[in-house]
Amino acid sequence: MEAVSIQRYGDPDGLAVVDIPVPSPGPGQVLVRVEAAGVGGVDAVIRRGTLAGYGFRKGHILGSEVAGPVTAAGDGVDPSWIGRVVWAFTGVGGGYAEQVVATLDDITPLPDGLSPVDAVALGSAAPVAHFALAHARFAPGESLLIRGAAGSIGIMAVQLAARARAGAIAVTTSSAERGKRLAELGATVVLDRSGAGDAEFDVILDIVGGPDLPSFLDRLADNGRLVAVGIVAGHPPADFGMSLLRSFQRSRSFATFSLNTVPVTERNQIRADLLAAAARGELHAVVHDVLPLVKAADAHRRMDSGEVFGRIVLTPPES
Repeated sequence: MEAVSIQRYGDPDGLAVVDIPVPSPGPGQVLVRVEAAGVGGVDAVIRRGTLAGYGFRKGHILGSEVAGPVTAAGDGVDPSWIGRVVWAFTGVGGGYAEQVVATLDDITPLPDGLSPVDAVALGSAAPVAHFALAHARFAPGESLLIRGAAGSIGIMAVQLAARARAGAIAVTTSSAERGKRLAELGATVVLDRSGAGDAEFDVILDIVGGPDLPSFLDRLADNGRLVAVGIVAGHPPADFGMSLLRSFQRSRSFATFSLNTVPVTERNQIRADLLAAAARGELHAVVHDVLPLVKAADAHRRMDSGEVFGRIVLTPPES
């Protein structure tokens, strides 16, 4: 079967289409025929080599979430799963392929009315946004700034904060057009990428990271909480915490959040609830474009250029 792997870390030209064996589901696993694979910010971070110290090697297949029908079941798996259309988490890779294996703990059935393409725009992003807001102890009436709101996590955070009756929802983005689209989803204040202004916020969700993160710590109100949920611009400076120490008397705080720390049953239940809400039209998946699997490098070029609003989705040839 076809898959896309990293032959050289760095720019998207290092991605290549390769032929690999179809995987077999082991005990507690299912085989999923991929109808849609999400292209996420973490994929770009891995491809660039930012996480080189985490054991990624040449030949790594990108992609952490897919959707499609279950076609085979391993030992110990109820055969009634076969034929069901599911969202599946594939770990730190494997999703850019025609077929993948996933454990039962990492699959969620799709509700009627939700397409595989929309599912991979929501399946990881919506729970991350939900639990990141909870991690920040976000409460109704509080002000929120979402840094890097044009990606799938930011888009979901805007919608969930609006549902939670935020006092104000500010976003950073790169253009007036994106700001208009985010306002349609619930944002009330649109800022440029620098976040320039004097307003302070009770909660900041930071998906960007990078060298400018300390300046956003300075935008926290008293008792404000900044939660980092991504580092698409790379790691912040080693001394970024000095910003907190300089404002010690204001009781500001910084935290990171990963969905890995949420119990499996809890995150799967919330994911199912959020997918059902999307099927009812209460949440909106934002898909920038749908490209064939063999165009994965093009998808990454578009991500690197900063033009993507929402999620690019790859579709294997059998879809």
